[in-house]
Amino acid sequence: MEHINKTNFIKEIIDKDLKKGKNQNRVHTRFPPEPNGYLHIGHAKSICLNFGIAHEYKGLCNLRFDDTNPEKEETEYVDSIKEDVKWLGFDWGKREFYASDYFDKLYEYAVELIKKGKAYVCDLTAVQVREYRGTLTQPGKESPYRNRSLEENLDLFHRMKSGEFNEGARFLRAKIDMASPNLIMRDPALYRIRKETHHRTADEWCIYPMYDFAHCLSDSIEGITHSICTLEFENNRPLYDWILDQLEIHHPQQIEFARLNLSNTVLSKRKLLELVKERYVSGWDDPRMPTISGLRRRGYTAESIRNFCKDIGVAKFNSIVDVVVLENSIRNELNKTAMRVMAVLRPLKIVITNYPEGQTEELSAINNPEDESMGTRKVPFSREIYIEQDDFQENPHKKFFRLAPGREVRLRYAYFITCTDVIKDEKTGAITELRCTHDPATKGGDAPDGRKVKGTIHWVSAKDAIKSEVRLYDHLFTKRDPNDTEEGKAYIDGLNPNSLEKLPECYLEPSLKKAVVEARYQFERLGYFCLDSRDSKESNPVFNRIVSLRDTWKKIVKK
Repeated sequence: MEHINKTNFIKEIIDKDLKKGKNQNRVHTRFPPEPNGYLHIGHAKSICLNFGIAHEYKGLCNLRFDDTNPEKEETEYVDSIKEDVKWLGFDWGKREFYASDYFDKLYEYAVELIKKGKAYVCDLTAVQVREYRGTLTQPGKESPYRNRSLEENLDLFHRMKSGEFNEGARFLRAKIDMASPNLIMRDPALYRIRKETHHRTADEWCIYPMYDFAHCLSDSIEGITHSICTLEFENNRPLYDWILDQLEIHHPQQIEFARLNLSNTVLSKRKLLELVKERYVSGWDDPRMPTISGLRRRGYTAESIRNFCKDIGVAKFNSIVDVVVLENSIRNELNKTAMRVMAVLRPLKIVITNYPEGQTEELSAINNPEDESMGTRKVPFSREIYIEQDDFQENPHKKFFRLAPGREVRLRYAYFITCTDVIKDEKTGAITELRCTHDPATKGGDAPDGRKVKGTIHWVSAKDAIKSEVRLYDHLFTKRDPNDTEEGKAYIDGLNPNSLEKLPECYLEPSLKKAVVEARYQFERLGYFCLDSRDSKESNPVFNRIVSLRDTWKKIVKK
């Protein structure tokens, strides 16, 4: 199973390291999510990259939860992350770790930095810290607490750990350079006081390491060789290196790659959490969400997501990938594997007046023209059928070749029919029913006399059909880049009001009585669909549209 492109700049770095014998010729990566939300398609790229590289180089990949912020982290997120990584097809074996596993060791490392004169306890408020930091053009100003004695720093840090001080009263800072051109290196915070219950350590700790401090040290402790992360951490790399250099311990190499940005989508955890909490969506697994659980519920397969990550590759520069690339990944797979069935989403009833009342016959239908081994199935046909409303026009325009008064069309796998009468509601004038005749000689969809029709439409037998709710999903945002907002506007203003359309009275062919959540189907002419894993019930099956069809109806082999 190939998870990454054949060549990319990260692999070139690793190849050079292996030629030099660096890291004892080991390759050891990690996927380090923070358990403060559900994974999304951007994380899938990182998962495929880290686990894929480890697999290709016969190395190891850890799953490590960087759980250093108890205020935002929950066991629910931990469980969902593990489920998503497994579903994508990756196994971390016994290498499941947590930054909280190392809290004692991280505290010892902090003490060591204090003893080396490389860290100090600071009493500045958050507002004062910003004032002292300086700007990109002006150097920062040293904290008045920067030159505390070694003994005082050790005492205060110990008392911070003991819970003696309130949140925000004090924090531990690295002593680097307040004039550094990189603002991150201007005495960054290493530890802060947080009197919150941690999802694993409960109330054992009231001080927690900052992400930058815990991350590099966790990498070192685990023997990681290549710490692969996204470009937003490029400016943090000097701090990553500085901490490890000062402590003189195993030093992994941090390598940054471009994060995934997907059109018509937001991938910020903060924004995704807001969508959930403010009920703009039904939950983290809403099929419109770019979360892995949302994509899974919508009907995407693990293979299609892995192929998508492979196709977009690994780059050094940020760009926006069109969501069509993701949609094509599932289309390409389902075009070959999905069973074709017939379904009518907006039904219009037809009575075939010259077909015997009470009679039902079974017609042969192809399961997948792309794969003959999938064989055929039987579909029932009877006097009353449903077709799509938009497959009929009372006053057809010039390029409309489907059903119209006096016009003959082909019913897929069945007969030629001709519309003879249009029945309307007396009060509203709305069309309620059509009357048609069929040509018995055209059974199977072709005329023995060789006559042709321009239109072929799908249908279902009215008395045999399954009634179902069908949900049509569209992009969650109308704007290509929802994060690029005008002044006075927020990303939320770009929500697509038509991202979900529920059709409560659809009719499906009876073979779908046996539909299961894992199966995907092509509703002929309509798109690819699957059974909803959450809301579907035996008494009321609910189908989600995974993606629309790329091909037009004329490309389907006529039978």
